[in-house]
Amino acid sequence: MNVLYPGTFDPITFGHIDIIRRAAVLFKEVIVAVAINPSKEALFTFQERFKITRDCLKEFKNIRVEGFDGLVVNYAQSKNIKIIIRGLRMISDFEYEFQMALTNRKIKQDIETIFLMPHQDYSYVSSRLIKEAFFLGADISPFVPRLVVGALKEKKKTAGMPRRG
Repeated sequence: MNVLYPGTFDPITFGHIDIIRRAAVLFKEVIVAVAINPSKEALFTFQERFKITRDCLKEFKNIRVEGFDGLVVNYAQSKNIKIIIRGLRMISDFEYEFQMALTNRKIKQDIETIFLMPHQDYSYVSSRLIKEAFFLGADISPFVPRLVVGALKEKKKTAGMPRRG
């Protein structure tokens, strides 16, 4: 059985990778779906997020990285996928994720959401926090792959410090 793990991945973190690794053990194939989300202001472009995510996951044999636009349940249905994986880091994530899962179920009743928790070392890590810490001078190497650190350094040179929001 194949599953879908959607996200913005701006940028991908070890927390995301931990969820992907767990899903890859449980399911035949995991499609990591990088969202093209024009309503969400991302630091990296879709093309950058896609490439970084794909490059960080190339060691996995049963992982495929794709891009998608629109409703995740429509994308899942177009791929004949019945399960969406979502990560739950903290209890604060639960309300939003629960609301999204119930909405998705109402739209497409035959698609289920399964929640996975990352390893406790990554349970508090978010892409937003990583970006903020990086631009304030922190060493983020314990939280993201080297490739992400390099991409953030390059982005800092070319784009400067991002707006807070």
